[in-house]
Amino acid sequence: MSRHLAFPEGVDAESFLRFFWQRRPLLMPAALPGFESPIEPEELAGLACEDGVESRLVRQMRSGPIPWKVEYGPLRPSRFRKLAATHWTLLVQDVDKHVPAVGQLLDHFRFLPDWRVDDVMVSYAVDQGSVGPHWDEYDVFLVQARGRRRWQIAQQRPAPDNVLPDVDLRIMARFEPDTEWTLEPGDVLYLPPGVPHWGIAEGDCMTCSVGLRAPSLRELASTWFEAVLETVPDAHYRDGALHVQPHSAEISGDAMARALELIDALTERADADKRRWFGRLVTEPKPNLVVDPLARPLSPTEFRQRLEQLGTVRRHPFSRFAHFAGDDGSDWLFVAGEDYRIDSRQRAFAQVLCQWRELHFGFVAEWIECTDCLALMTRLCNAGHLEFPDGH
Repeated sequence: MSRHLAFPEGVDAESFLRFFWQRRPLLMPAALPGFESPIEPEELAGLACEDGVESRLVRQMRSGPIPWKVEYGPLRPSRFRKLAATHWTLLVQDVDKHVPAVGQLLDHFRFLPDWRVDDVMVSYAVDQGSVGPHWDEYDVFLVQARGRRRWQIAQQRPAPDNVLPDVDLRIMARFEPDTEWTLEPGDVLYLPPGVPHWGIAEGDCMTCSVGLRAPSLRELASTWFEAVLETVPDAHYRDGALHVQPHSAEISGDAMARALELIDALTERADADKRRWFGRLVTEPKPNLVVDPLARPLSPTEFRQRLEQLGTVRRHPFSRFAHFAGDDGSDWLFVAGEDYRIDSRQRAFAQVLCQWRELHFGFVAEWIECTDCLALMTRLCNAGHLEFPDGH
């Protein structure tokens, strides 16, 4: 199977990013020729029953005051035996991190920055199953994996008040589609943020949704201010030369300037950490996807011996890796919300760590001759971000 999307005639990765990305939808028929679902419905249902796996069961009610109902996992296996034959959908997040075959789907999207890719959500729907008309605040590629799903798309701009009341989902109360496509296995539909859409299963079907990370301004601001607060010294405002003033309620110009100088100094100190903050933010794992460190840490010598013996080490599927090329002789490697300073001369090594899920001994042999590189790989292994095939 090709590791690249088969874009429609006249479109390639560059023109897609130029004319469609975050601008308008694009239907890509047979973008993944011969594609078969990398997961079976029973396996997906099993994941939805596990602790630590984010899942939802969405039912469209045929009667009653609430038209849609949602249940959050973990679900009981017996729950599926009680469901109707139509009008329900099971959605499971981060399936790429639990099922390696689903994770390989992301190889088709390497024309996008890895740090922008969030997860692969897999949905299984029975006939007429859907999650209702809605819009997302992030880019998404909808990969049809099994069966058929009809997608209705609207040009209307989403309005915050256009939602059904008393429903634990953001389902549109008014939806006016102007385009309709039916996707079959291997078809891909790209939707930019803010495009109203409604996918309805025609018979049993499965869809893999490749979602992109899109932190909100509120999230960026709150995490940045938290990072700034961590740098605040244990100090207090102090007056300089204080004089008797005619009006005691007046804030003098000197006092105002002195207070603002404290803030400006703090901002200057924090500015140097902005790059580190952003790298930590975009690689930070979800609370249910945190890896465990090794019970018995390895020394660099032990790590090297085990790598040479087993032949390969792989990134833990929960751990997100990213790299930033600095301009001061230092680069940064970001792993699962942590930062690691590296010499810019080791940039190729950082790129290798971020690019490949599996690292073979022969491929990294030259790097582990470097004491710093070997120490970094050992540190990542001890933290649980790199693991050997034997699970140790």
